[in-house]
Amino acid sequence: MDNTFSINVGQIVKSKVGRDAGRIFLVFKVIDDDYLYLVDGSLRKLDNPKKKKIKHLIIYKDIVNIDVENLNDSFLRKALKPYN
Repeated sequence: MDNTFSINVGQIVKSKVGRDAGRIFLVFKVIDDDYLYLVDGSLRKLDNPKKKKIKHLIIYKDIVNIDVENLNDSFLRKALKPYN
């Protein structure tokens, strides 16, 4: 699959399929060209990120500036609230 875009840590995405379809997530870590780790602060917290294929996501252009060392679940919930 030839992706003409790049996905960055902190980018907003929406799940297209699966049990979490329609949920908004934040990209926590890019694993490789096919998979990401996603968090949302409520269902998927920082200590248990969701591994998801990129092809199952709608990628938004919006990026939340995050400091990984000081990141917490409360901040994630507040940052994602406008998208829900």
